[in-house]
Amino acid sequence: MPTSSRKTLGLFLRSHRERLAPSEAGLLTPLRRRRTPGLRREETAQLCGISTTWYTWLEQGRDVSCSSATLSRIATALKLSMTERRYLFTLAELRDPQQDHTAPTAPATLLSLPEQIYSPAYLLDPLWNVLSANSAAKFLFNAWLNSSETNQLRYVFLNPHARIFLTDWLTRAQRLLAEFRADTVSSARTEPFQTLVSTLQRESPEFNRFWEDQSVLPREGGQRSFQHPTQGLLHYDQTTFIPTAHAGYKLVILSRSTTTPDSTL
Repeated sequence: MPTSSRKTLGLFLRSHRERLAPSEAGLLTPLRRRRTPGLRREETAQLCGISTTWYTWLEQGRDVSCSSATLSRIATALKLSMTERRYLFTLAELRDPQQDHTAPTAPATLLSLPEQIYSPAYLLDPLWNVLSANSAAKFLFNAWLNSSETNQLRYVFLNPHARIFLTDWLTRAQRLLAEFRADTVSSARTEPFQTLVSTLQRESPEFNRFWEDQSVLPREGGQRSFQHPTQGLLHYDQTTFIPTAHAGYKLVILSRSTTTPDSTL
């Protein structure tokens, strides 16, 4: 962990320790006035079952090793909210063992977004299953969004139509898988993720080969070209939006391109 992150983490812990009253932490305190309004370091260490010296070093930003389990006990002792826990574990570059990596149910307001958009639009869940799509998207992606299989990766790698519909299938498939790996790293240990990946590895030689490449890339917008069965060659500009309160979901919108690309990005 960089020195600046250790210092920031230490200051964060100290601030939350000092604002937590002993009674809120379940500690009995004498009636006389305390010099320290919040928890003392030794009290925090006691609640967490760790050394006072080690905890002091952690607050001071020293280069000490900290496990996810220990940091989780500290977060619990300090009564951190989920947002505060997420911030703490991000600073420490650790995975929160208490974090629920299963996708929460999407609220109705989120599901209704595609229908409020004129251009083709669809909503993806954290494993890239389409939860809702407007009529324009269903017309454009007819073989995908009007089928019983709505997972984007399963369509791209297992549906023969995708190899014709996506004008540069090989490039898009490789790019899409690298984006998926980067996007779903927090879900990698969940059963739905592992089932999806193992099925695709078994049923698609290309998926298996690309997956072994270990490539990771950020999600990319830009021009997309499609060979539609009735409309011919179509060009769109794709933009992906991530709802602030539902970071695992993606709203994908495609607007008709005013220029003809030399190649599909």
